Amino acid sequence: MKIAVVQAAPVFLDPDASTDKLIERLREAARNGASLVAFPEVFLSGYPVWLRARDVAHNDELLKIGHIEYLNSAVSTDGPQVAAIAKEAKALGVAVYFGIVEKSGSGGSVYASLVTIHPDQGVVNVHRKLKPTFHERLIWADGDGHGLNVLPWNGVRVGGLNCYENWQPLARQALYEQGEQLHIATWPGDLDVTQHITQFIAMEGRIYVASASGLLRSSDIPKTFPLHKYITNCRDVINDGGSMIAAPDGSLIAGPVVGEEVTLYADIDTDKVIASHLKLDPAGHYSRRDVLSLVHNKMRLDG
Repeated sequence: MKIAVVQAAPVFLDPDASTDKLIERLREAARNGASLVAFPEVFLSGYPVWLRARDVAHNDELLKIGHIEYLNSAVSTDGPQVAAIAKEAKALGVAVYFGIVEKSGSGGSVYASLVTIHPDQGVVNVHRKLKPTFHERLIWADGDGHGLNVLPWNGVRVGGLNCYENWQPLARQALYEQGEQLHIATWPGDLDVTQHITQFIAMEGRIYVASASGLLRSSDIPKTFPLHKYITNCRDVINDGGSMIAAPDGSLIAGPVVGEEVTLYADIDTDKVIASHLKLDPAGHYSRRDVLSLVHNKMRLDG
């Protein structure tokens, strides 16, 4: 199976335009033979980068401005943007993994969610990030284990995690125990964060790992955004990408790429995954469930 990893900037806080861009890149990947395409964390429609700006982080009034803008740009999994992507995926016969800023039932919070679309079944999984990282906790709510699933596509068992939860050993183990063969790791972007863990997961799980990282430059922040000056006065490149694909032995077979929009491709061979488990199967013959076991709560905590 051929997969594609898209490294691109969203149209910042514009879910309709970001959807159009995603569909354009999806079509391109399908033309190049990909049957599964992965996009970065919160590609619909952007990472809350103002939370890292020193002049914003301790100013409640500025934080409220950002909060309003961000929540107004959030999407629902049954909304028109996701429906348009599902329609295109069906037309192309391609599975899609992409990050969204998902509305919550309360209306006052959002989730960083990884959506999985099957071309024939539509939305088949929504994984909400278990624990937002550091400043993200000001705006993203805690997720749950409901969407922590591995699903089959074209003979490959695929799972995924958002950003720093890829560093959580029990989250990874929950996927290994479901027979994961291809791991989708989504990120807002930064090579310093993505490279070592991408290769480590590949070696630990004896699986393929596709890291889909975002890209964000000062020029991607519209001047109409009220906190524009606080973000763009820091650096030209805010998130530099760092997308890559690793084989089950940890070797890189595509990327990493920084500083540019690009689509990476790789072929997935499940026989290599099986062969790599000869000496180490972390959820099988090299586990001791009588000594160490994982409890996975799959309850959806909020609508």
